[in-house]
Amino acid sequence: MLWIMFTSSFLAATLLPGGSELLLAGLLKQNPNEVVGLVIVASLGNTLGALTSYWLGFMGRKVTNPEESKSKGYKKALKLFHKYGYWSLLLSWAPIIGDFLCVFAGLARCKLLPSTILILIGKTLRYVLVALVAMSWL
Repeated sequence: MLWIMFTSSFLAATLLPGGSELLLAGLLKQNPNEVVGLVIVASLGNTLGALTSYWLGFMGRKVTNPEESKSKGYKKALKLFHKYGYWSLLLSWAPIIGDFLCVFAGLARCKLLPSTILILIGKTLRYVLVALVAMSWL
């Protein structure tokens, strides 16, 4: 059960689509006593997935210019990142722009430790909120 949650949350944090929140809610319905473990595993998996995006940005800096994309989500995330820097990574959980924020952190060569901490905080808060909502519906 924990491996399924980890894998789902990891993949959901990369540029691949995924719905780890629904899986978390479903697993909590079946196993309400596992809330802490499921939230921790989901947060860690999602953070490691986001760090994969960070790494892609870090490695891709040599081949791309972040200013060249025409995508609305990309432009919005880039604007946020330029305005708030590291702090924007607290929004790494947000659909669409969150993935780009992690890529930009890598492109900008942001330090790994503060980036990881802020990503982990944002992701964990999201999963805690999802768990609280899911538990109230059980």
